[in-house]
Amino acid sequence: MLRTLRPLRFLTHNIGMKLIVNALLGSVGGITNVLLVVAVVFLIFAILFVNLYKGRFFYCSLDPYILHTAKDCEYAGGSWELYDHNFDTANRAWTTLYIVASLEGWPDIMVQTVESTSVDFGPLQGQNSIKALILFQVFIYLGSFFFLNFFIGVLFMKFN
Repeated sequence: MLRTLRPLRFLTHNIGMKLIVNALLGSVGGITNVLLVVAVVFLIFAILFVNLYKGRFFYCSLDPYILHTAKDCEYAGGSWELYDHNFDTANRAWTTLYIVASLEGWPDIMVQTVESTSVDFGPLQGQNSIKALILFQVFIYLGSFFFLNFFIGVLFMKFN
């Protein structure tokens, strides 16, 4: 069982790796502060997105751009479904915003948001919501680029 701890000996012999580990351990307090600020900003945006887009991410499984209501969809034999990433609750919005901030899969979420129309009504193709585009741009700049630089700044201060 002690053999699993053998790689830790590498830290004591390699000065560069020792410096990195010490800097990471020393910056835990600063990283925690940055994480709290990021969590509060994500919560603010999550509440904003819930207020603006709650109940607007439903679609018909058959043809979402033709069948716009649950009644029409079920009459045609389809099912009225909710997109996996939506803004119906603060928890779902927070998770969706985390995906957007990671810059992985955010264009699909943005298109769903731009094409959303009203509560319990399906998407309209070609819908042009400038409000959604601006919100996504502001969030991506803040969530991805600005806060990433916060983390880098905290780590950089510990290396100097």
